[in-house]
Amino acid sequence: MKIKRLEHVAITVKNMDQARDTWMNVLGIGQEYDEMVGQTRLAMLPVGQTYIELLSSEGPDSPVNEWMDRNGESIWHLCFEVEDIDEALAELKGKGVKLLNNEPQSGHGGSRIAFIDPCDTGNVLIELAEIPEHH
Repeated sequence: MKIKRLEHVAITVKNMDQARDTWMNVLGIGQEYDEMVGQTRLAMLPVGQTYIELLSSEGPDSPVNEWMDRNGESIWHLCFEVEDIDEALAELKGKGVKLLNNEPQSGHGGSRIAFIDPCDTGNVLIELAEIPEHH
C-alpha cells in the first residue's frame, strides 16, 4: 500500500458556523469547499497539502451524532490518501487487519474511502481515501 500523505484531520463540531468562524477568522485558514455526505455536513479547510475537515450532523442518523454523544467535539479520525484503495484494502485484509468497510464507499470530494477498525490501530480511527485526480 502506498500512502501519499496525511489527507485530513477530521474534527466533529456542534455548530458549523461557529467552528468555521474560529478556523477561518481567528486562525486565518480559508475554506476550499463544503458539501453534504449523507446526513453529515463537512467543510474542508486546506493547510498546506493537508486539510482540516470540520464535520457536523444535519440529521439524527449521522455518525457524527453518535461520536459526539460519547466524546463531544473532538478529533474523530485521521485520513491518509492512498494511491489505490482497492490494493490497500486487499493488502490489509491479507495481513488480517479488521476493516469497518470491506469495500470502498463514496466520500468527500468524489473520493473512494474505507475505514480501518480502531482495534487494530491502537484505538485510532483511520480512514483511507483514494482522491480523484481532478481534486
